[in-house]
Amino acid sequence: MNLITIKHNDVEIAVIRSSETLITDVQSALDLIATVSYETGCDRIVLPKASLSEEFFDLKTRLAGEILQKFVNYRVKAAVVGDFSGYTSKSLRDFIYESNHGKDLFFVAEEEEAIAKLAAL
Repeated sequence: MNLITIKHNDVEIAVIRSSETLITDVQSALDLIATVSYETGCDRIVLPKASLSEEFFDLKTRLAGEILQKFVNYRVKAAVVGDFSGYTSKSLRDFIYESNHGKDLFFVAEEEEAIAKLAAL
């Protein structure tokens, strides 16, 4: 995992660049939150879509909701960068839509958009 910190509008944001799956369950999400906090001190994280297991995008597993709750509980904001157009589930599309209109988790196509959204909070 390559972890860098950038500053945008005086806000420090951790950017993860990795092609490996980093979040497979709630514990791995907590581990990632702790690692980012310890190594960077940031409470805003940009994640590539590949860092989330495909189970996250199957809402029947409840994994997305459980992980989102951990991010909220620990006051960590995150943006997931990738192409989500391949998912046909209406429930998932609704989840992404609602997340993008909230203040905790965003799903965007480009890293620059993720940084701008997280810096604006």
